[in-house]
Amino acid sequence: MKYTRGTCAARAAIAAMALLASAAIASGPKPGTPGNPQWQSECGSCHVAYPPRMLPANSWRAIMDRLDRHFGVDASIDAETAASIRSFLDAHAGGDRVVSPGSPLPRITETPRFIRKHARIGATTWRSDKVGSAANCGACHVGADRGSFSDHDVGIPR
Repeated sequence: MKYTRGTCAARAAIAAMALLASAAIASGPKPGTPGNPQWQSECGSCHVAYPPRMLPANSWRAIMDRLDRHFGVDASIDAETAASIRSFLDAHAGGDRVVSPGSPLPRITETPRFIRKHARIGATTWRSDKVGSAANCGACHVGADRGSFSDHDVGIPR
């Protein structure tokens, strides 16, 4: 096949569109986030219902095992709802993070990815009235309630 200037330009345009489309897909909401009404309602009633992909399964299990001592509050729920949420978290947990057995990372704000992505945020911002703490994802991530934490949708309150 003989390549002409038009053919090469068309191929370059197609390649550029494919690259842009894949970047858009990668930065959007991840699959598995809005899939369990109990998780959304129970976990989302006090804070953002953190997407399961943000922690490995053993960390989610540790959190579910200690709902009566959930980061300083009693977040106990009935056994049937807990089983549904636990199953959902197990099925969609982040598999790419290695956590040594017996010592799960129960805080998303302590994961290596969170620390790396937020390294430039100063303590003053975390403690500001508009943010409050590193756990308040929705203060800066406008799509947090939908499970989207794209770098393109960040607005740090001043």
